[in-house]
Amino acid sequence: MSEKIAVFGGSFNPPGLHHRRIAEALCEEFDRVIIYPCGSRPDKPTVNDVDSVFRATMVDLCFADLPKVEICLDDLEQDRFSRTHELQERYAARGEVWHVIGSDLVEGGGEGKSFIHRVWHHADDMWRNLNFAVIARPGYDVTHKDLPPRNRIVHFEAPGASSHIREQIFHREPISHLVTASVEDYIERYGLYRGRIPSRVTRRVFKEPRLIIVADEWNPKAMQWAARFRQFEVPHDPNCVLVIGGDGSMLRAIRRHWKKRLPVLGLNAGHLGFLLNDAQPVFDHGLEQEELILRQMPLLYVETRRPDGSWSQDYAFNEAWIERATGQTAWLQVKVGHQVRLPKLVCDGVLLSTAAGSTAYARSMGATPLLAETPAWLLVGSNVMLPANWKSALLSLETEVQMVGLDVEKRPLNGFVDGVPQGEIREMRVRVSRAASVELAFLPDHDMADKIAEVQFPQTSEMVHLA
Repeated sequence: MSEKIAVFGGSFNPPGLHHRRIAEALCEEFDRVIIYPCGSRPDKPTVNDVDSVFRATMVDLCFADLPKVEICLDDLEQDRFSRTHELQERYAARGEVWHVIGSDLVEGGGEGKSFIHRVWHHADDMWRNLNFAVIARPGYDVTHKDLPPRNRIVHFEAPGASSHIREQIFHREPISHLVTASVEDYIERYGLYRGRIPSRVTRRVFKEPRLIIVADEWNPKAMQWAARFRQFEVPHDPNCVLVIGGDGSMLRAIRRHWKKRLPVLGLNAGHLGFLLNDAQPVFDHGLEQEELILRQMPLLYVETRRPDGSWSQDYAFNEAWIERATGQTAWLQVKVGHQVRLPKLVCDGVLLSTAAGSTAYARSMGATPLLAETPAWLLVGSNVMLPANWKSALLSLETEVQMVGLDVEKRPLNGFVDGVPQGEIREMRVRVSRAASVELAFLPDHDMADKIAEVQFPQTSEMVHLA
């Protein structure tokens, strides 16, 4: 039996309780509800009031726990606005598609003068042939003559508008009755819609910690420490991910849980632990007493093309790379910002790393590691033969990198995303994501610069003796 799918698009700037209640009402009448936030829109400049990654996070916080809901962030990731006929083409193969619209958009439809008729592309064809789930909005009477031929009325009485929420925030008025608690908390801690550039760094005290605990099961110390925090473990409605182990444990936890949009706090039970904290202050004072510094850390958006021409997408917190699949060296053309910078790179492989991931494989390949908050990322070559003496490059956050295999029949390539094999590939495109990020939590005395200095200036036993 074909699924009945409701596609609920909008700017969700920010998503309010009225949006969530509409989604809940749709869940009662449809098999699947797809939340589809749009990217930039020339007709709605307020969509750009905050960066798309903030909107993406708020959408996940608002809707992700609803059982029939699927969230698609593609337009935010690609910074585009998919029109209704494009959404119809995208989802038609999955089932019977119903497009969610407000009753204000059909007013005058009986005379061909609705907002849809006047503004939408391919309006007449869509009006006749598409299915519309019409939300009966308060203040707009729905008359039968104004409805499109294929309609379904969804009654919804609670009013609401994102513009009203933004106005309340700007004037420092309460919004707890207008948005979910998690969205309100996120808006507050990053100062969104205040008429200023939002911060990427904020502070928070988890007075009532509700944890997802991720501990390295191969590390006895990590498992022992985890037992101390089990009293705070909450399977439902968590507000923090606690990672106990090393940087590998942190990476696995981020890949598994980043879509929950929860702060991630790491306690170092491994070695250097660049992204983790010293556990002793937490043991001494208690997690609920510690003020934490939260940093928004971007992920990489990675697209890979396979030998059959198909593309796949993934996100990386640390790095993405291409390497030779056989004994033959890899030959790659590298474009940076759509300009060919390396026409023929002869090497074992090439890696792209975030600042946060620069202390991992990028460092071992010879690149200088970056502080996690550095607004840049790295392109690094592995055992480069040509061009002679080329090792790495520092990239701006706006840069897109394209790596294309040359002579791939003779010199096949394998791809990896955060260490996860992608199989044989022919091309990889990578940029900083517009929709995916993670909040890393640090204790105030956490000094990543000192940890980086330890690996850049290693002390020999003779130096320690002289000191």
